[in-house]
Formats: sequence, C-alpha cells, structure tokens
Amino acid sequence: MWQAHRTRWHEQGLEVVTVALDVDAAEALPFIEQAHAQHPSLIDEAHVCDKLFGFVNVPNAVWIDEHGMLVRPAEPAHPGTNPFTESFRTLDLSTLPSDVADVLREARKIRAEPELYIAMIEDWVTRGSSSPYALAPDEVVRRSASRSTPEATAAAEFELGQYLHHRGNHAAAIPHWRQAHRLHPGNWTYKRQAWNFEDPMRQGRTAAYDSSWYEDIKKLGAENYYPKIQT
Repeated sequence: MWQAHRTRWHEQGLEVVTVALDVDAAEALPFIEQAHAQHPSLIDEAHVCDKLFGFVNVPNAVWIDEHGMLVRPAEPAHPGTNPFTESFRTLDLSTLPSDVADVLREARKIRAEPELYIAMIEDWVTRGSSSPYALAPDEVVRRSASRSTPEATAAAEFELGQYLHHRGNHAAAIPHWRQAHRLHPGNWTYKRQAWNFEDPMRQGRTAAYDSSWYEDIKKLGAENYYPKIQT
C-alpha cells in the first residue's frame, strides 16, 4: 500500500522509507520482495526504531523534513485498509475454535484512521512547512515525551535477547524479553515479536511468557490499541 502512495508523492519530493521490525530478517524479506517497492525497504532486527523514535506498535511512523528535522513524532500510520485483516471481519466466528474466535472478536474492535493519516501527509506534501500537520520543534518534543529509565532498560533487555537469539541460544533470550515486557508494558513490538516465536498464529499464552495478545488487549481495551491521531 505504501508503494502506491509513494509513486504519487515521490514526484512532489517526498520519499517513503518502510522498516520491518523483525528479529529474524528472513521472516520479513518475502513480504518486501512481494511488494516490489521502489522506495527503501529496511529490516530492523534490533528494533533500533523503538529506541530512536519511540515506536511501540506497527504501523508507526515519523515525518522527517528536507532539512533532516523531525516534524511529527511516532504515531499510528495506517496507509489504507488492509484486505487481509479486513477479511477477518466477515468470517463466521461460530465456525472457528473458541480461542481463535475470541481473538478475532477483539481484533474487530481495533480502531484505525487511514483516511485521516493519508490526508495529513497529502497536505504536508502540498504545503510543506506551512502545513498545520508539520509541527514546530517544541511541539515535537512535547508530544514525544522523555523515555523513562525502565523504558530505556527495556530497550537494552530486548536488544540483549535479540543478540542471544541470533547466537543460537533462543532459550537464553526469553528472560530478557520477559524483562522488556515487564519494564515497558506499552511496547507491543517487544511483546508481539517474542510471542510470535512461541505461537506464530495466535500469539497466545505459552509457558515462556506471562501474557498473550488476547489477554493484554482485553486489559487495555481493543479500541485503545492505537491511540487517536493528534492533528
């Protein structure tokens, strides 16, 4: 979906850079290849974007202007309606196993704002720094919020787990990822990455972790999974 937008925007001077947050690059590579993207398509195995920009979920994005200045901090960034996830909304849940039905029931409550987000980018592409959506430095800092010590420690724990996983010791990575979850419970990228290794289809409860996607989203409220975009 980003490629379709990029084709239009690139002629007006905007470049799109997509980044897959995936500890195992091989898992993300087929999706990048299938997209035939003309824009830079990167894979962030260590979740450096979490540390640098404050990403806590996907899709998240930041805006960087032609001077290298951040003009919008991390926020939900949906490029459009995803046909794959939309197909879940038409499934007859009564035909599915109860645990799968429960997950999809919650997933249907998730709110996204793709039309608003794309309209904001369109305005920025057209008007540049005059766009009301391109924020002043002070406002970018205010919205970004400082990283707490537990959140910074969580980033280190996640990266250490990633290192151990790549060294072939996945079991040793799990305690560090558990710590990352405990220290930064609002970071869904840390959680989903770890859960995915144990239960790729459902990201459900396993012996490795104290939570699951379904349990945590029930506590949060699926409608709060993505915060509303601040215009």
